[in-house]
Amino acid sequence: MSIYFTKEHEWVKVKEGICAVGISEHAAHELGDVTFVELPQLGKQVKQFEVLGSIESVKAASDIYAPLSGKVVKVNEALNDAPEIVNESAEDAGWMAWIEIADESELKSLMTREQYDEFLKTL
Repeated sequence: MSIYFTKEHEWVKVKEGICAVGISEHAAHELGDVTFVELPQLGKQVKQFEVLGSIESVKAASDIYAPLSGKVVKVNEALNDAPEIVNESAEDAGWMAWIEIADESELKSLMTREQYDEFLKTL
């Protein structure tokens, strides 16, 4: 399984044409205590870098952008009752949606873990 990141601090894990999407540990740390996650609708068609959902914390509210184009095939219902999962496990249990990938070539515009770590040093 490969993991990629966006400049907006989303991560995407790709496996067999489906990707899981969430926010990075860095973003979760910056947001502070997450109080609400607005998940996308099942079946929603998204384009790369368009708004997928949103997240609110004690400090701020921000949009979550789709790292890849495709169709939302699953959402993490657990976040409706326990948004703090994002803080506890941003890059694992805190995933927000699964997307059926429309075009895997879009991965070229994302960063690897190493590139993302370098990008964070410039912030």
